[in-house]
Amino acid sequence: MIAKEMHLEIIDERDNKYSIRISDDMDQVIITYDTQTKDLQIPNINDLADFLYSNESQFRGILHNKKSESYFKGFKLNFSIIDGKDIAKFKNRDNIIIRDRGKVFVESADKRNKLPEVFTDASYDERFKKGAYCVLRKDSDGSYEAREFPCESQDSNSAELEAAIKALEIYRDDLRIVTDSQYVRKGITEWIIHWKLNNWHTANGTKAKNINMWKRLDKLCENRRIEFGYVKAHNNHFENEYCDLMARIKREEDI
Repeated sequence: MIAKEMHLEIIDERDNKYSIRISDDMDQVIITYDTQTKDLQIPNINDLADFLYSNESQFRGILHNKKSESYFKGFKLNFSIIDGKDIAKFKNRDNIIIRDRGKVFVESADKRNKLPEVFTDASYDERFKKGAYCVLRKDSDGSYEAREFPCESQDSNSAELEAAIKALEIYRDDLRIVTDSQYVRKGITEWIIHWKLNNWHTANGTKAKNINMWKRLDKLCENRRIEFGYVKAHNNHFENEYCDLMARIKREEDI
């Protein structure tokens, strides 16, 4: 996927309706966006406007996800949009999102999987500020290998991210990671593309969380094929339930 880099600046506001200048190296366009009605107006004046219009779903997503306090005159942001991205395929949690030696794309989970599967899950207790995670590898012959680790993270999302990192550190071949964390799955296949182009800032202009961990996971995905699958937590999925159980047991060992 190729991301187009652009600059956003809010130049005026009136009754929750914002005038926003979007520019790239060649063109600029003034769009209007109403934060209450979600009405978006893109004038048809140049190639940049055409690009925004043809990728309107992504552009709307950026505007929708911005926090209300980040809407003010003078707010500036470098951002990016991936031309032609199939939003529906990426949103479909049944699909597999793949990072393969620099390329990111989606395949149906129905496609035969030839890679070893590694299931990860973390358990974090906010009361005791303590967590653990389990990494469970399933090979093509149906055999399993499970490992449990205490985590250094201080929240559940970071613990899930730590589990994925450990899986790729242990197993250096191409493989499929199956997680119940959308934070991990979407972060390493979608969000990170934009963070890296924007010096690790979000659409709100704030720094992304867990930057060093994301950089580590990103590095571990280089020069290999890593598939990211999703499974709903606590939904009678054997491997996920096993990982959850073993992570909780490990977490509770020293409590």
